[in-house]
Amino acid sequence: MIRVQFFKKGDMLTGFESKGHSYAAECGSDIVCAFVSSACYMTANTVTEILSLDAATRDGDGYMRLSINSSPEKAQDILNGMKLHLTELQKEYPENIKVTITEE
Repeated sequence: MIRVQFFKKGDMLTGFESKGHSYAAECGSDIVCAFVSSACYMTANTVTEILSLDAATRDGDGYMRLSINSSPEKAQDILNGMKLHLTELQKEYPENIKVTITEE
């Protein structure tokens, strides 16, 4: 299962961590994995390259983490869009993806 945890301080999202594999299909044919990976990379790239926010990123096999170090208010639209997207995917694929929010 892919587990995506969003981090929140007060009313503001400050980042996310995605880890695991969905096992919905063979590697290379897994649409759930592709959906989640694409959303994670688009969000991280938008935060770091388009918005130019100070953020730490880490990624690896079945893993990505984004932590916004300053001005998280500038990234709320993209983070909330990602959260909505993945929450809707969770409704369609409840055995493959789990989305949570953790207060920092």
